[in-house]
Amino acid sequence: MQSLKELFRIGAGPSSSHSMGPEAAAIKLKSLYPSANFKVTLCGSLALTGKGHGTDTVLKKVLGDRAEIIFDFSQEQLPHPNTMKVEVMEDGKCIARHVILSVGGGKIVFQGEKIAETPEVYKLNSFEEIKKTLLEEDIRIPDYVFSVEPDIEKYLLTVWNQMKATLREGLVAEGMLPGGLNVMRKAKYLWQSKHIGETAEIEENRKICAYAFAVAEQNASGGQVVTAPTCGSCGVLPAVLYYMQRDRGYTDEKIVRALAAAGLIGNLIKTNASISGAECGCQAEIGSACSMAAAALAELYDMEIEQIEYAAEVAMEHHLGLTCDPVKGLVQIPCIERNAVAAMRAINAVNIANFLTYTRKVSLDTIITTMYETGRDMSRNYRETSEGGLAKLYHGE
Repeated sequence: MQSLKELFRIGAGPSSSHSMGPEAAAIKLKSLYPSANFKVTLCGSLALTGKGHGTDTVLKKVLGDRAEIIFDFSQEQLPHPNTMKVEVMEDGKCIARHVILSVGGGKIVFQGEKIAETPEVYKLNSFEEIKKTLLEEDIRIPDYVFSVEPDIEKYLLTVWNQMKATLREGLVAEGMLPGGLNVMRKAKYLWQSKHIGETAEIEENRKICAYAFAVAEQNASGGQVVTAPTCGSCGVLPAVLYYMQRDRGYTDEKIVRALAAAGLIGNLIKTNASISGAECGCQAEIGSACSMAAAALAELYDMEIEQIEYAAEVAMEHHLGLTCDPVKGLVQIPCIERNAVAAMRAINAVNIANFLTYTRKVSLDTIITTMYETGRDMSRNYRETSEGGLAKLYHGE
């Protein structure tokens, strides 16, 4: 598995695969060919929801007038649902061709090429293998992560500070989100509007929802966010962790350890399945984020390794089959609300794991494989193409 720096990326929303990935590809192309022009053909989900996600805008931002952007809406077989085909032009002649895949979380792959290849730093690639090591060495997940990546703590603190900055900005922002859906920001309202007769449990749910809305709304407006594991699901993990720090008093040091635990779970999902909505539906984004948040929360509570695994497994299992059907290709409906619902579900998963871990039958590795196969079996209409589900039926009621 690769470094957690490849999972937790800081950049502008609204989409890790449709804006952050293409932006990274454009920057790389510009460095490889300083004086060339480019014909960039967006295929699959990049074409179908590229306008809503601002894919063409970010490419033009980097490459300027040197880029011709073409949207290919055909349904040809592609190496990945998020595929860019690039022709490099000089003096009217094509001097090179590249097929670039935006595989989720802002990561790009030049198909068949060793361009910007990222090294593998984790030798163990399954939770079962990692758990065996943890038990043999009597250490916790963060200790294992820090032993593999000795410099990662400082980076995770930077990640945490960005998460907090994004959340706080979102809590006070007002107005309408861009894109034409006329979606009003709701985080500030949720945060400030105490329910009549509000119990402690309702207050907790309201605050966590407000925190998740704040981050997701910042993402939808193109603000700076952290992929956790994607832009579309970036509100789940910080919402849970911010509540635990602000309302329960957990230190930055504890939060960084929780982020390490979350990152390991996200890395396993990214390696053995997918975090791309275009490849496996929203289960790969929101489901993964919920699983990561559950693991982080269980680590904060110093729960046993079996309980952490079960919490992460429950969180993922009950998102299986979740479709990715963004209205108008925007990361707004139903994406923003899903971040809030998944944050609360992460807490529920930990509560279940606290009591029922030793009655469980399904491992985390099994559910990760199940998620991937479920996603691959899913109709393309429900994998970030905006051709089915809510994206098809919503008409602005």
